[in-house]
Amino acid sequence: MLNPEYFITPESLQQLLGDKDVAIVDTRNAEAFAAGHIPGAVNIHDFFTYLARESDGHYPDLRDHFATTLGAAGVRADQTIVLYEDNLNNGYGQSCRGWVVLSALGHHRMRVLHGGFAGWKARGFALTVATVAKPACKYSLGSDAQSLLIDKSRMLKALKSGGIKLLDTRNEDEWIAESSSPYGRDLAPRKGRLPGAVWIQWDKLMNAGGEFLSTDEIVSLMKQLGISRNDEIYLYCFKGARASNTLLALKMAGFNKVKLYFGSWNEWSRDNKLPIDAEVISRVAA
Repeated sequence: MLNPEYFITPESLQQLLGDKDVAIVDTRNAEAFAAGHIPGAVNIHDFFTYLARESDGHYPDLRDHFATTLGAAGVRADQTIVLYEDNLNNGYGQSCRGWVVLSALGHHRMRVLHGGFAGWKARGFALTVATVAKPACKYSLGSDAQSLLIDKSRMLKALKSGGIKLLDTRNEDEWIAESSSPYGRDLAPRKGRLPGAVWIQWDKLMNAGGEFLSTDEIVSLMKQLGISRNDEIYLYCFKGARASNTLLALKMAGFNKVKLYFGSWNEWSRDNKLPIDAEVISRVAA
C-alpha cells in the first residue's frame, strides 16, 4: 500500500489542482517542461543537477541555494510541495532527490508523485504548456533536518568501524568498475565501489511501470543482500539521486534507519586518500 507520508497518487493530486496551499514542482529539464506539464507547476531542474559542497558535515550552500531558488519560484515554506519527474524508473531519482533536499531545508510537507508525469498523462489528466509567473517570496528555512544526510567523514568512519550496511545503488557498469559514472566511463577519476558495500541497482525496487514494489517484495530483496529493517543503512550512488529513489522505497517499506551519503561517488572518487575497491568484477548473470 502506498505510504501517503512520502507519495501521492495522480488521482489525489488531480483533486488538489488550484489549492493555494499546494506547490507542484516539475523536476524535469526546461525543454520537457515547456513541451507540457501539470497545470500550475513550476520548473526546478536544479533538484537533479545541483552539486552541493559539504562543509564540516553540513551543506550550507545547498540550504542557501534552494531557499533562494524556491522563493524565486514563488514556493512557500508553509505549502505542501509535490515533486514529479517523468517516471520514477527513468528520471534517475530526480524528484526523490528533491524530497531529500527539502528534508535538508527542514521542510516537512512534501510528496513525490507516484507514477510521475507518465502516470498523470496515462490517466488523461489535464496538461498545459502555459507557465504561471508566481510572485516571488522569501522561503523561510526550517530547523536543520540534515540528520538524513551523511558526509564523507561519517562514511569513512562507518567503513572503519563496521556495523553499518553500505548499499550501492548505481548501475551495473559502475558497480563492477567498468565505468565511473552514468554520464561517461571516465568522468570521475576512479572506478570501483566502497569497500564492504553490497549492491542493488536502483530501479530493481520498481516494476516496469515505474511503481515501487510491495513492502514484502522490498523486504525480500533486502534480505537477499543481508539487510533487515533493524539495520542502519548508508546509501550512495553517483550524486545522490538514484540513492534518493531507493531511500524512499526503503522508508516506505519500513526501513527507518536509512541515511544518504549525498556526495556519493562523485565526491568520494575525487579524494585519493579515501579507500575504494577498484577490482573489476564479473557481471551478474541475467
